[in-house]
Amino acid sequence: MAQITPQMVKDLREKTGAGMGDCKSALVDADGDMQAAIEVLRKKGAASVAKRADRVANEGIVTVRTSYDGKIAAIVEVNSETDFVARNEQFENYVAKVADIIFANNPKNIEQLMEMKVGNDTVMGLHNEILAKFSEKIGIKQFIRIESSGYVAGYIHTGSKLGVLIEVSVSNPDEKSKSLIRDIAMQIAAMNPQFIDRSVVTQEQINKEIEIYKELAVNEGKKPEIAERIATGRLEKFFQEQCLIEQTFVKDSSKTVKDVLKQISDETKTEARVLKFIRYNIGEA
Repeated sequence: MAQITPQMVKDLREKTGAGMGDCKSALVDADGDMQAAIEVLRKKGAASVAKRADRVANEGIVTVRTSYDGKIAAIVEVNSETDFVARNEQFENYVAKVADIIFANNPKNIEQLMEMKVGNDTVMGLHNEILAKFSEKIGIKQFIRIESSGYVAGYIHTGSKLGVLIEVSVSNPDEKSKSLIRDIAMQIAAMNPQFIDRSVVTQEQINKEIEIYKELAVNEGKKPEIAERIATGRLEKFFQEQCLIEQTFVKDSSKTVKDVLKQISDETKTEARVLKFIRYNIGEA
């Protein structure tokens, strides 16, 4: 049996970030072999996933990647249980590698992502390694990669808890237009619209809102025919609040987002339309 020295434990801790006790146990199990001890820790991380399954992971990081020409972009949310782990440099590096793999390889789902190579390792290997370092539930919650014939911009809010991708129809915007597109991405982050415009709101959703507004009006003592008119008026407000292009522009309250899109259209001599947006906010379902 090899002698396990404090220096060996320290070296393993520096290589893996695992706790001192875990490092010592792994070295004992591996009979002092450093590489084998690393594998012991990684397997321990993988084996402990089931024990953490019922725990809640409502912290973490959202990050985005965009190509220089705005034709390819990706966004990913990786969760942890505590902000302490989310702010750890090793966790941040892990999330950055995951984002890079998604951006470069376009996996179709998390299972496919986990099998992808990272140097001589896989994403699953990196994931097990990060699990071995922290006694928390850690998981890749969701990701999307976009390839566009238009332009995709990304925005990450301070603290990396909230991120947005927006795809617009303009294929080659100038710097002024890029800045305005990014402003709309910031708008999405701040105002959390549910739809691009009212044309994509389903009749089922509209009927549901009308019923809610009518019931509220009746509960306020209004007659049914008056409640109907009130509900129609409140539905209009719903569109203005929940449809991106109808929202008041957060950087200039004299404009709507539709006005900003017209600015981009005038600047680029091309009709500017929002084709898609994705908004990830840590802790939201």
